[in-house]
Amino acid sequence: MLERFVHQIQHFILYFASKSGFLCSVYYALCSASFWREHRGVAYGRLKHIKEAGNPVGSQYILRRNIHLLEKGLLMRPRGKVFALDYIQETVGCYARAFELGRTSPDLVSQVELQWASDVLSLYFDVAGAHPIVDDLRNRFRTLRADAPDRTPTAVPYKRDLARPPSIKYEDLLALARRRRSARWFLQKPVPRKMIDQAIAVAALSPSACNLQPFEFRVFDDPELTKKVASIPTGTLGFSQNFPVIVVLIGKLHAWSSEQDRHLIYIDASLAAMAFLFALETQGLGSCCLNWPDLGPQERRMSELLGLETDERVIMLIALGYPDPDGLVGYSQKKPLPELRSFNITA
Repeated sequence: MLERFVHQIQHFILYFASKSGFLCSVYYALCSASFWREHRGVAYGRLKHIKEAGNPVGSQYILRRNIHLLEKGLLMRPRGKVFALDYIQETVGCYARAFELGRTSPDLVSQVELQWASDVLSLYFDVAGAHPIVDDLRNRFRTLRADAPDRTPTAVPYKRDLARPPSIKYEDLLALARRRRSARWFLQKPVPRKMIDQAIAVAALSPSACNLQPFEFRVFDDPELTKKVASIPTGTLGFSQNFPVIVVLIGKLHAWSSEQDRHLIYIDASLAAMAFLFALETQGLGSCCLNWPDLGPQERRMSELLGLETDERVIMLIALGYPDPDGLVGYSQKKPLPELRSFNITA
């Protein structure tokens, strides 16, 4: 009786809270702590993003975003004579700091990222029309690069070779998708790290917003560490003891400067995860995605074990290994096509 009364009160409160964003904020501030970790992670990520703007060590998310924006401007049809005025100063500033650090401490800077930025900026300043801001930054960029070896920019927008058909057909991809099932039972044999790296290399080619790739694959193949990590999720009871490898996919909220982009870590990481699973399957490896709900005790245990920063959020876990041929997989009936798609339906 009491449980039913509490349920009715909760339903009543939620009914009125759902009437407006303000009331929802009040409800979740006073009645539920469900979003506290996300709020803290987003706030911490914004602060870290601001701090990293002046620190070019490693990969620079601001530089990656702005160079991607320049690429989009360069491939537009028709292309504007002058564009990127609202962010080109920031871009050159970020590049200059990374370039100078790369001269003295090349190991502290992502060299492939720096070369990509250099090539795109070179092309931009070659084609951009006259403008006081652009002209000043063009001179600054070329002065900065005066002592650098001359080379033809290659990491720039290009035409794909569409003359030849894809190397695999639709039927092949469909067969691969049908073959890949969630495997929960694995042979107890080590998985070569090269195979995992090859799968991540495929995942790295997945699309991500502004090409930021705000995620990381944390791979565990040490038996003791694998057991520790696999014991934390709530949905692995009864079969986690046989995982040869477990991967924790981490999203990094500090890749973005705005709260409105907080969900992109989940979208981008999930796109990469699916490519990762398919790449594993092509090499004869099975996989199983493990759900990661936002549960306080599990969040704390995983954060402590992996040494995660406040803005680093677990997206999912993936168990992998050579599938046991005697291990059963779920039939998992998928929804029929008409339930999954529609054309041109509006309000």
